[in-house]
Amino acid sequence: MRIGMGLNSSANREALRFMAQLGVQDVVLNTPPVAVRNGIWELNDLVGLKNGVNEWGLELTAIENTPIDMRHHMIAGGPRFDEQLSNMLETIKNIGNAGIPMYTMSWRYPRFYRTGHVDIGWGALGTAYDAEVEHWPSVIDWDLSLDRAWECLETWVKEATPVAERYGVKLGIHPVDPPIEFLGGVPQLVFNFENYKRLIDIVDSPYNSILLCQGSFSQMAGADQDNGESIYDMIEYFVKRERVLYVHFRNVSGTVPKFHETFVNKGHVDMYRAMRIYAENGFEGFFMDDHVPMTIGDTAYGHRAKAYANGYIQALIETVTDTSLYGLHK
Repeated sequence: MRIGMGLNSSANREALRFMAQLGVQDVVLNTPPVAVRNGIWELNDLVGLKNGVNEWGLELTAIENTPIDMRHHMIAGGPRFDEQLSNMLETIKNIGNAGIPMYTMSWRYPRFYRTGHVDIGWGALGTAYDAEVEHWPSVIDWDLSLDRAWECLETWVKEATPVAERYGVKLGIHPVDPPIEFLGGVPQLVFNFENYKRLIDIVDSPYNSILLCQGSFSQMAGADQDNGESIYDMIEYFVKRERVLYVHFRNVSGTVPKFHETFVNKGHVDMYRAMRIYAENGFEGFFMDDHVPMTIGDTAYGHRAKAYANGYIQALIETVTDTSLYGLHK
């Protein structure tokens, strides 16, 4: 197990230098500004992206999301479904040929996210969601049934998995966030444990995997439940099946319909217990901070909060993988 970090923009030199200084190994670029040409990302542009990360001694392990307008008809069963499916399959080929081993994406449209921020202590701000605050109107002008929504997801998995296997790109789907059943008139399929289990059963392959956003899964379920759907049960289920590519290791307070993000060690999830489960079940991927609270004097990127989160994550990894300590806690 190891540490990674993400960047929600191009491979800018300051952020990559910061990652290298912290000893990061794996880099995830979320929706990098790669030119969209004829509906696809072309190979040369992706190679340039990878080279820009590699020059800092870092590895571009994953790209997380293309622009939503490259795939929203594919997700929501729109009239351009076939066109976007074909373009995304071509993009997966190019990602593989560029030597980037993972592509993950949020299977959700629209990309509404939070309803605001809350003070989580002395003016530090965490993003928040409250279903009573705002109700979003429909964003599509075509009919989309629940059955058709599942057909779209199943078609993607069945078509994309063999392409991914051939070109060496493991695919992972991020849970909907917030994890609710309908949003903007569109069924949000991967919003609970049962639907995620259904997803990985569509094609039984490590190339049909998940991006385990622990924050989103924690928003689905509380830390301790008797119905087999605690966050700890979810982690163990998917890690045992070797279907977790990497982890967004963040914490939250509360579950749907009302929750907010907090510091990594301050939410309702016992993060040490969670990390133990990854280690005990043989997880070999990496952990990254994902979102972080806004703190005084920090940058827009969140350098201070990210350093805090990454130090905490690294300490947990070392604690659960140090056998001289680990035996004391078994």
